[in-house]
Amino acid sequence: MVRGALERRWRPDWPADLARTLGPLCRGAGDPTMEVGPDGVWRATRTPDGPATVHYARQGPDVVIRAWGPGAARELDEAPTVLGVDDDPSGFAADAHPVMRDAHRRFGAGWRVPRTGRVLEALVPAVLEQRVTGLEARRSWRALVLAAGEPAPGGPQRGGPPLHLPPTPAAWAGIPSWEWHAAGVDPGRAATAVRVARRAEAIERLSRRPADEAAAALTAIPGVGAWTAAEVAVRAWGDRDAVSFGDYHLARNLVHALTGRRDGTDDDLAALLAPWAGQRARAVRMLELHCGPMPRRGPRAAITDHRAW
Repeated sequence: MVRGALERRWRPDWPADLARTLGPLCRGAGDPTMEVGPDGVWRATRTPDGPATVHYARQGPDVVIRAWGPGAARELDEAPTVLGVDDDPSGFAADAHPVMRDAHRRFGAGWRVPRTGRVLEALVPAVLEQRVTGLEARRSWRALVLAAGEPAPGGPQRGGPPLHLPPTPAAWAGIPSWEWHAAGVDPGRAATAVRVARRAEAIERLSRRPADEAAAALTAIPGVGAWTAAEVAVRAWGDRDAVSFGDYHLARNLVHALTGRRDGTDDDLAALLAPWAGQRARAVRMLELHCGPMPRRGPRAAITDHRAW
């Protein structure tokens, strides 16, 4: 176990909101690979140089990044990119709608589109989220990471349980059917996760291609649709225009936020997002942060126990 940390101090030219920028990378409060807390953000990741544990914290106008493990130096080098230094918020039409104006006033200064460059780490959990509730997907992710991953590098720097690394591509591909079953993952999603893990080397290279080309290549893989590709795009390659059309809640929540209607569709959402073309991911995130989910009046999506098949 590597105990010595490497450290970097970096001053962004915006008041970087670490929790809200990196928060979408975290798959719920029980995610074994991440922790977003009062002392900053902890993240375990696999780099081309090896695994790393990274801690991001604000100290005044600076961001202090500490990292452990064989991939530590790479993560320090890439920290500004992860935190959105390549994202350009200029030209965003914050005044195109009164709700957006208020949302942008609250969150626009500190939030940037992250870019991790880790495609498989965004893709597998997105596959697990297909056609199920968020609660189900988070439970599955946690169970599989703890079963097939391993403790992340680093010394006793955290008070809680050690972070775990996401499984390697080989480990994802080698998970037996009964373990997918025990984690509540149906055979279709399990097959897709194994399929993308077996193509991990080519999939990781997608982060170096233009966003539209990368999305087209990803959706050419059986089991990976436009929704899944958008979920990956806004995390792994910093696509500031990606929108997760087809999401169970997104259209209804955002159409409600902008119009008060409770019956919004993807077509409605696409029309409403037109003023922010080119930066629709920013618009979506501002509205999600500002408005939250639409108040519920009907039944929630039923939780399916896939362990029963």
